[in-house]
Amino acid sequence: MRVINLSSGSDGNVTYLENDGVKILVDAGLSATEITKRLDLIGVKPNEIDAILLTHDHSDHTKGIDVFSSKYNTPVYAHERVWLSFDPKATRMSSANRKTFSGDFTYKGLDIQAIEVPHDVACYGFSIENNNKKISILTDLGHTNDRILSSIANSQLVYLEANYDKQMLLDSKNYPLSLKMRISGPNGHLSNKASCEVVDFLARTGTRQVVLSHISKDNNTPDLAYGYMCQHLSVHGIEEGSDICIDVASTKPGMFFRIK
Repeated sequence: MRVINLSSGSDGNVTYLENDGVKILVDAGLSATEITKRLDLIGVKPNEIDAILLTHDHSDHTKGIDVFSSKYNTPVYAHERVWLSFDPKATRMSSANRKTFSGDFTYKGLDIQAIEVPHDVACYGFSIENNNKKISILTDLGHTNDRILSSIANSQLVYLEANYDKQMLLDSKNYPLSLKMRISGPNGHLSNKASCEVVDFLARTGTRQVVLSHISKDNNTPDLAYGYMCQHLSVHGIEEGSDICIDVASTKPGMFFRIK
């Protein structure tokens, strides 16, 4: 299994995963043209994508789905609750490519666990597993709980939201109070601090690679998120680079991770 993040953040989210010839995208939050360009960079043709998994219907996760699915006849899998809001927006894709799931399911040998997460719309993370190889994608959530943590435990690789720095958000002059409250609320996004607490758990349950994701371009920086994480882990006796490796996703394609 190999996976690469092609874009992460409020400007668009796209992750590519491949296993035994099966090629899927998780979200398609860039234009179909831009997604095609980024797939070309990794040697993948758009018509080779077998399916798209959709986390939720916000535009930074859905921007290119309708056109991409229509142009390349790509099935789109979304939870029935997500389709309730997204279906009216999908005006071009065929009805045959609108695939609905209501819980965990298997797709071409991949065991896919849909993890309901607290956000201001119906939203799901995913754990994707094959032959004891497991990766999890967990972004766009306001808080975690034991159920969510249990779902991502034993993942070799986790893409985890570290959206905002609390002080930067509080100090922002561009965000009204209502938006600050939404972002930092229980159905908003994970802060650096909250992300640290999840990584602490992951490091103690076998995860060896985390990619901090969905970094806010206004209320966080990659260096700040990474530094905050390393300092927190060190205080708790966990060393980045030896006990667990931390990378940071951006709006540019990241690196391939191979899960063996």
